[in-house]
Amino acid sequence: MSGSKYAGPRPRLERCLEKALAERPLADEEILFLLGLEEQEELAQLFKAARLLRERHFGRKIFLYGFLLFSTWCRNRCRFCCYRAPNSLVRRYRKTREELGEAAVRLAQSGVHLLDLTMGEDPLYYREGGEERLIDLVRFIKSKTGLPLMISPGTLSEAALAALVREGVQWFACYQETHNRALFNRLRLGQDYDYRMEMKRAARRLGFLVEEGILAGVGETPADIVASFRAMAELGAQQVRVMSFIPQAGTPLQDHPTPPRLRELKIIALLRLLFPDRLIPASLDVDGIEGLKTRMEAGANVVTSIIPPHSGLQGVSNSTLQVDEGFRTAEKVSVELAKMGLAAATAGEYARWLRQAQRKIA
Repeated sequence: MSGSKYAGPRPRLERCLEKALAERPLADEEILFLLGLEEQEELAQLFKAARLLRERHFGRKIFLYGFLLFSTWCRNRCRFCCYRAPNSLVRRYRKTREELGEAAVRLAQSGVHLLDLTMGEDPLYYREGGEERLIDLVRFIKSKTGLPLMISPGTLSEAALAALVREGVQWFACYQETHNRALFNRLRLGQDYDYRMEMKRAARRLGFLVEEGILAGVGETPADIVASFRAMAELGAQQVRVMSFIPQAGTPLQDHPTPPRLRELKIIALLRLLFPDRLIPASLDVDGIEGLKTRMEAGANVVTSIIPPHSGLQGVSNSTLQVDEGFRTAEKVSVELAKMGLAAATAGEYARWLRQAQRKIA
């Protein structure tokens, strides 16, 4: 294509990127082709296209999410997660309302745009009266900060979801990890693939914005990744994400290697090409602050897993990585973004994006 910004060593790459930049749907074989790129020059073009689409829809502004893992107890036996019920090596805690409120206020004052309230499927919240306890906790955090909220509680009843919407929670996150049913069954032992998906559809019907996520490096094929992209589109997820698998001590996959980060970066870029106006996180929970630049260069526009130091709170993949050293704060992230020519958005800019996204699903 004469005069194209994306004239590359192979005409097929140029055609795919021109099509993506025109925001026309890519066919499965085109996505597979882009996932298979390995040469540095070609990858540079892929990531540049992703950044151009991000800038078209979001400018140079990045959203920041505070992370509040308020319980590390879980009834499930997921083979990849350190918080699986049989793991005796992990530190367990349940944060009190007051402890969580103090951490939430610190995050709000630091400039995050949203608080992600996450737990394992803690039996305390799944026995009689547990959902009411959860709703009360959410109401308390909302009253303390006034910030937009995401809830990542595992599977809840539809009645509890409806109550959380009434409390002003905007987001529901419940990751599938993979949309290959056989692989799902190997990863999430004893859990129901369809029930988990239906939870997200129910959340959409109730008015939630939904986040969907996949795990890279756990046995998925390129075709599985494409299937996940299609499932995210069918779900209408407004935030789509990928995280690299990190082996966890005390789990069946503790000796399984973490994948090359290029896999995650290519998936982030493909998510941007396929979902140009959606939110795509770069998590500090995988490689810490050192991993932020490459994920931003791949097209991410949200920084997640910002955790206040010395709060006793943990992450998920690398549960304590750089937390108490102060490298997972909004201030530190903002400094790193500035080095890349990016900047944290204002609270008003995030609120405006939320209103526009909610109008689209209404």
